[in-house]
Amino acid sequence: MLIASSTEQFQTPTAIALGNFDGIHQGHQIVLQPIIDGQSQKSGHVCPSVVSFTPHPREFFTGGQVQLLTPVAEKADLLASMGIEQLILLPFDRNLASLSPQQFVEQIIVQQLQARKISVGSDFRFGWQRKGTGEDLRNIAANFGITVQLNSLHKYQDADGDAVRVSSSLIKQALLNGEITAANALLGRPYSLIGEVVSGQQLGRTIGFPTANIKPPAEKFLPRFGVYAADVFVDRATVKGVLNIGCRPTVAGKAATIEVHLLNWSGNLYGQTLKVNLLDFLRPEQKFDSVEELKQQITKDCQAALNN
Repeated sequence: MLIASSTEQFQTPTAIALGNFDGIHQGHQIVLQPIIDGQSQKSGHVCPSVVSFTPHPREFFTGGQVQLLTPVAEKADLLASMGIEQLILLPFDRNLASLSPQQFVEQIIVQQLQARKISVGSDFRFGWQRKGTGEDLRNIAANFGITVQLNSLHKYQDADGDAVRVSSSLIKQALLNGEITAANALLGRPYSLIGEVVSGQQLGRTIGFPTANIKPPAEKFLPRFGVYAADVFVDRATVKGVLNIGCRPTVAGKAATIEVHLLNWSGNLYGQTLKVNLLDFLRPEQKFDSVEELKQQITKDCQAALNN
């Protein structure tokens, strides 16, 4: 997967899906599919590409860091697995933000990207103050011989039976509520935490439950603090695990950590990059009256994870 941020880096001509695509959820996948499918029908190679922005536009306007479901490296890996060949990150600055819809199409889509086809969601907005709609994009692009496909928004039936639009914000809310099954259904895959195993305080080892401390990117969105059943990918195998996200109040922890105990597995993981898929929320973070009581609860957590 090529990750590019300047015209000298990316391949042209392109077939592009436009948007932030944080999460690569089921709604995003509908927008991406026409770009992936269309390549077999074209003479000559048109590079299937996702065009996004860096920093996130909301981050640019507010000045605060946006927590992402899929930081860039994770997003690129997911897109590559689907058949997207390059992720183009347009530098989002005041100049880009001030372009009118017409200017955006002419300068970015036509001149820089040399787009042949565009796919967007029906709610897509672009240009100065987000004044351009998907229909505007279709009409302007048609003047340059570029086809635009507007894709209907994917709906999800919630617990009350209501049809709601799949969105990154809806997934984040489900994760904050510990509703992992719902979040995974919206994503179309388990929510993952990916990071290097770093040295911790090794407190788990002292009570019989050694853990690997994972350090994901700083911008990675974290779900509700608590304990999760998880699948851990290590040494080309999938190992069941118990993941804890939180401050470990029973042992006077302060800073939030992400620790996973691998079940029926032993070995040295320091320096490795682990991928942990969240499967189920077992319980919220809590403070126990003693370390012995904590150990008893962890034993129950391990059994629940094995049964998951």
